[in-house]
Amino acid sequence: MQNNINILAIESSCDDTSAAVIVNGTIKSNIVANQKIHEKYGGVVPELASRAHQQNIVPVVDVALKEAGIAKTNLSAIAVTKGPGLLGSLLVGTMFAKTMALALNIPIIGVHHMQAHVLAHFIEAPKPTFPFICLTVSGGHTQLVLVKTVNNMEILGQTVDDAAGEAFDKIAKLLGLSYPGGPLLDKLAQNGNPRAFKFAEPSVPNLNYSFSGLKTSVLYFLKKQPEGFIEEHLQDLCASVQYTIVKVLMKQLLKATIKHNITNTAIAGGVSANSEFRKVFEKTGNEKGWQTYIPKFEYCTDNAAMIAISAHYQYLAKDFEDYNFIPLARCGI
Repeated sequence: MQNNINILAIESSCDDTSAAVIVNGTIKSNIVANQKIHEKYGGVVPELASRAHQQNIVPVVDVALKEAGIAKTNLSAIAVTKGPGLLGSLLVGTMFAKTMALALNIPIIGVHHMQAHVLAHFIEAPKPTFPFICLTVSGGHTQLVLVKTVNNMEILGQTVDDAAGEAFDKIAKLLGLSYPGGPLLDKLAQNGNPRAFKFAEPSVPNLNYSFSGLKTSVLYFLKKQPEGFIEEHLQDLCASVQYTIVKVLMKQLLKATIKHNITNTAIAGGVSANSEFRKVFEKTGNEKGWQTYIPKFEYCTDNAAMIAISAHYQYLAKDFEDYNFIPLARCGI
């Protein structure tokens, strides 16, 4: 009789192929294969991403199982990202997971990608106390989420156009940086003056976000400058852009904590790896008396460990999918 809950988790929502194994709520392996092919195009090419997932998924799963020391015949369930994400990429992961689960005659668990980013906080201690507000920021999403329990979340606000991560990458491209530009912009900003240049700080109703106006503001500002201006002021430009994005993110988070009278706060998603965002978040938390939570770097960007921890709680709740379920490019929490 099997006593352990052994779950294989697969993440393939965008351009990273990842597999993880979780045993009784403890991550035993977390393998990620990155796709370098998109760099020369300045962004993710969906068709190329799908093909790369097809090449990577078998070896990534194999390594994850071996590193965890778990045979596939001892798996209790297989979990996979069901959305949101690039449809072609999602299909590669879900078809592989469904086929494997059917062959092993074990349940399949469909995990919501954005919920998984939030639950990445429960992979390791310290774990947030309920209720808490999580600001989840990635290349495709920017959301303020009220987390009541692991299975009960409410979106308080979200971007009405571009996500913060998308703004980082596209503005980085305007500055001549390679893809992905966000991390490079962060690195250059550390030696720049964050108040050297002032850019638009889009404001929208309620607790929502908007970043398209910021991109336009930077674009028109750069068009007015003489040749060689970007190269001469690159660090200050990066610092000023980063300062503006983080300021907008934190303004809405502060409003959310006041409106809902909550002092437990967290950040998640790929942009939560940004050094300035992490620093300002912790500084604001200290000033406001918040209890703050930030995931380890490896759990910020897309990874299967966050899918695995979500699947663990869904397994306990017997929240399984039909083998015929279809992934969705867009889906709400």
